[in-house]
Amino acid sequence: MGVGALKPAVFLDRDGVVNRALVRDGKPHPPQTLEDLEVLPDTPDLLARLKVLGFSLVVVTNQPDVARGTQQRSVIDAMHQHLNSRLPLDAFYVCDHDDADRCPCRKPKPGLLLRAADDLALALNESFLIGDRWRDIDAGTAAGVRPIWIDYGYAERGPATVPFARVKSLKEAVEQIESAVKR
Repeated sequence: MGVGALKPAVFLDRDGVVNRALVRDGKPHPPQTLEDLEVLPDTPDLLARLKVLGFSLVVVTNQPDVARGTQQRSVIDAMHQHLNSRLPLDAFYVCDHDDADRCPCRKPKPGLLLRAADDLALALNESFLIGDRWRDIDAGTAAGVRPIWIDYGYAERGPATVPFARVKSLKEAVEQIESAVKR
């Protein structure tokens, strides 16, 4: 496959970017049930704007509660089916391991993005990642995409790498991408 056939993507973290993260003690947590899953306001319209620009939209998410035994993979799959029915998403890539598993796809490692790029013929150097945690930003940098950090001020460390942009919302992240594409 020639280089010209590769397509740019926007990689999206799930919890806190596409749907509401449940914040307890300053730290984000995923919804535990399908009923708890809430798509963030304006997300369908914002993602549609990215599709108009020609981006593939790929969710890349760590879901370590599966490895920890506090979540079922079937519930995560049902959440993704629900999100896919409401949003213009192209694919979901999930790491359901914990740090102790030393999995190459668990963010901050770039494995999810690299696998998606290979499977979907994506041009990493023309792509972006939108995430709300340090793991997202560091994974994006390691994969060679331009990471955009939605900084909600969580009670955790920031990224080890400098993001392409630091914003306060998905709307601002999409505006950063639109601006970069128009240059």
